[in-house]
Amino acid sequence: MLLGLCNIYSAGTESWGPGIRDLAELRYTFHSMKTIYAGTSGWAYSSWKRGFYPPKLSSADFLNFYATRLNSVEVNYTFRNIATTDLQKSWIAATPAGFKFAVKAHQSITHFKRLRGAAKSTKEFFASLQPLRDSKKLGPVLFQLPPNFKCDLPLLRSFLTGLQRNVCAAFEFRHESWFNDDVYDLLRRSRVALCRAESDKLITPDVTTTNFSYLRLRKDRYPAKVRKELAKTARSLASRGDVFVYFKHEDAPDGALHAESLLKAI
Repeated sequence: MLLGLCNIYSAGTESWGPGIRDLAELRYTFHSMKTIYAGTSGWAYSSWKRGFYPPKLSSADFLNFYATRLNSVEVNYTFRNIATTDLQKSWIAATPAGFKFAVKAHQSITHFKRLRGAAKSTKEFFASLQPLRDSKKLGPVLFQLPPNFKCDLPLLRSFLTGLQRNVCAAFEFRHESWFNDDVYDLLRRSRVALCRAESDKLITPDVTTTNFSYLRLRKDRYPAKVRKELAKTARSLASRGDVFVYFKHEDAPDGALHAESLLKAI
């Protein structure tokens, strides 16, 4: 996804008539931007044995097995660590073509510097993800802001101005002051997704700001009726672009099973 796939563009159509150009763009969107990816935040949980992983499966084989049932994962490891080239290569080797790794931005950017003066750190972070990028398995980069980080529109504008244009980025705001039209408009102009995160304490408004969607589902329970509605929502969003859905990881594998049932329901 850090390959310019955020921008819907059909090469070679500039010389065509308006009707043909519109048709080409529509066909590009229909064929290329409708994948629903679902998974959990992480995969290395031995407590998932029996419920999701086979009882005797080695932890070294968790990701390989995970990728036989789900087509994406949200990587929390990168929030506190820089993933080495060798580590990323092991992830790449363990997963099939088409699998996507959504990556959480490092805490030095979002929590320590709090976006201020973070251009160099952000550039270095993106550079560290080159193996995933080269393999075409890199999904969106999630910038998760702290709960006490209140809306600062000039700061966000400054940060987004310096963000690489070939980056698929999503922002998770955890203070309700960010939920306003000025922020949404800025995200749209910057082609950045508003992460639709929900927990038992805070729910992000259902606002679309770019041509892919990022959902983080963190409530304690997701009954069958609610999961059915989530599948409908995912299908609706997929008409506009790729959809990334991640359930919360727990000691029990419910999130992974919910993600699998979502993919089967699509």
